[in-house]
Amino acid sequence: MMRRMTMLGAAMLAVAPVALQAQPAPAPVPVATPIAPAQLEAARAVVARVFPAGTYKRMMGETMDKLMGTMMDGVLDMPVGEIARLGGLDPEKVAEMDKTSIAEIMAIYDPHFRERTQVGMRAMMDSMTGLMTEMEPRFQAGLTRAYARKFSAAQLADLDRFFATPTGSVYAAESMLLYMDPEVMGEMQTMMPEMMKKMPDFMKAMKDATAHLPPPRKSSELSKAEREKLAALLGVKEKDLRDREDAEVEEGEAHDEAH
Repeated sequence: MMRRMTMLGAAMLAVAPVALQAQPAPAPVPVATPIAPAQLEAARAVVARVFPAGTYKRMMGETMDKLMGTMMDGVLDMPVGEIARLGGLDPEKVAEMDKTSIAEIMAIYDPHFRERTQVGMRAMMDSMTGLMTEMEPRFQAGLTRAYARKFSAAQLADLDRFFATPTGSVYAAESMLLYMDPEVMGEMQTMMPEMMKKMPDFMKAMKDATAHLPPPRKSSELSKAEREKLAALLGVKEKDLRDREDAEVEEGEAHDEAH
């Protein structure tokens, strides 16, 4: 059950907007040359039009509700075989799964899965909205600096004049949201089956590219000093350090003994 839920979660993340996925800590930003105050002010006026206060709330609200429903339908309609292939299952066994959708499997495990997921995602988005709204000024500041460096003073003036027109003001207010429009995300969703089919090729390319590197060491291969340091970092005792394969074997043996 846990493996199936993990694979389903991976599929959901694969089609979620990149902007909403957890990102690693950014690398230190190199020191850049100062921006002239006048240039910065011109860029700020443009950013105020393309990313006004409350944009994140709109993204996380009305737009996300439509998007999540469409995305969930697409994932649940995917054949189980597409997900199973990513797990490296036997090709012959996987072929037998291609006629079964994830929705059919989940309907047995959890008849309320769709509602549970929708309600849970909505609650998560509501919680994220508050945080993203608090962070919005920082994003606007970064966007202002980016516009100031990317466009000249004359270009910024042209943009501001255009955004001041009826058509320009509508475009400016909607430009950021267009990338998350159901029409756009719907096209991305149609790419998913092909992406899933190609995923083994992507994984092979990654494996081939790193083939010259030695494999990661197991905890049993670490020196005592390394094991002590690792245990301290993880907040566990050194004797409790186990490799994933060993943990899975022990878990399987415990399960067999229980039955």
